[in-house]
Amino acid sequence: MAAEPHSLNNESMAFRSALDVVRGVEPRIAEAIGAELADQRESLKLIASENYASPAVLLTMGNWFSDKYAEGTIGRRFYAGCRNVDTVESLGAEHARELFGARHAYLQPHSGIDANLVAFWAVLSQRVESPALERAGVRQVGELTEEDWAVLRRDLGGQRMLGMSLDAGGHLTHGFRPNISGKMFEQRSYGTDPETGLLDYDAVRAAAREFRPLILIAGYSAYPRKVNFRIMREIADEVGATLMVDMAHFAGLVAGKVFTGDFDPVPHAQIVTTTTHKSLRGPRGGMVLCDDDLAPHVDRGCPMVLGGPLPHVMAAKAVALAEARQPAFADYAQRVVDNARALGEGLMRRGARLVTGGTDNHLVLLDVTGYGLTGRQAEAALLDAGIVTNRNSVPRDPNGAWYTSGIRLGTPALTTRGLDTAGMDQVADLIHTVLDSTSPGTTRDGKPSKANYVLADGVAERVAGRSAELLAKHPLYPGVDLG
Repeated sequence: MAAEPHSLNNESMAFRSALDVVRGVEPRIAEAIGAELADQRESLKLIASENYASPAVLLTMGNWFSDKYAEGTIGRRFYAGCRNVDTVESLGAEHARELFGARHAYLQPHSGIDANLVAFWAVLSQRVESPALERAGVRQVGELTEEDWAVLRRDLGGQRMLGMSLDAGGHLTHGFRPNISGKMFEQRSYGTDPETGLLDYDAVRAAAREFRPLILIAGYSAYPRKVNFRIMREIADEVGATLMVDMAHFAGLVAGKVFTGDFDPVPHAQIVTTTTHKSLRGPRGGMVLCDDDLAPHVDRGCPMVLGGPLPHVMAAKAVALAEARQPAFADYAQRVVDNARALGEGLMRRGARLVTGGTDNHLVLLDVTGYGLTGRQAEAALLDAGIVTNRNSVPRDPNGAWYTSGIRLGTPALTTRGLDTAGMDQVADLIHTVLDSTSPGTTRDGKPSKANYVLADGVAERVAGRSAELLAKHPLYPGVDLG
């Protein structure tokens, strides 16, 4: 986040001016924006799904593209006057294709779940709807008879999906009942080896052979290892499934060429989804990459499941993707992984227990039962000391998805701030100090609590002080002075 001296003034002036305009209408919002920057500057941010976008990306989102409707795709809009939106979306798609080596890129999804919905319905359109239209001898669903339409609707709703279980590190959008994906598909999950916590490809193959899914999903939000996508594609092909990879968490490691060959999903999967924030360090949003066969179906994301695209966010995506094509981003991506490994090793040296015994990517999953705590207790105690994490399930979690038995730690944000492996070892010591000084609390009637906790006197203040010293060496947005 360092900037050249001549740009420091420019960044400060830009953000100060923007806040002055906001303050003139609703000063409380301007105050909250400034307070958020102050909070982020003072916190050790270890949430694996968060990062810090560059000032260029942040400023790109505040522009006149916000006022423009642009349903449709490049050159085929349902509204007039979209030539500049076409330019923005074309540039963003070009950067995405070049960065990831993809045949096609679709920038319109507003979030990761939107990207996944586009992917699901693109596969359903290709694999179920298009053959039905061909059999009926029509071009679009509006031309089907009521009888044929009823059959197609039933078939669209009767398909199967196989993805990683939530407690093993999968994501809610991979077919779980509380999410719309679980209501769309008949779903089953594959897990990890009970002893090692590692993905068991033979077990995935057996599950796929038995279940015969239309879509096999690979990807994760809390699995600390790489996935072999060549093997996953072999499994998908064997059972006639479409391989979809959700790389929302590790897209930056793919973009930075840390994950290559069998561990790069783009050459192996027919369709890949991602968010554009997280390790990719862009604005909040989603994106879909796919092969040529799926491209026309993906491009119908609007009106299929999306509303109007957000051109101002697509512009920021294009800027972030352009940044990720610079050589410095590859260095950043490698440091993210190096820092995660250093964080994990530092925790283990201090006696902590990690799921899978380490990490290959940007995150560490810490089993806090060794400290006698639930994930909720650990998360809250760490927050008291200015360390921001999130509680997370571990495989076969006895505490369930609300209280959990783990916390998930990620290094993308602190790496953006400039911390190195030595700094991450200090972070490991801070985390261990807090957790080792925390004990479970009780409920009002004296029963053991999964939420309440007791942090030893003075620990939060001491850890916060050490954290402040560490962060002072790595200022956040040094070019931004709000005065």
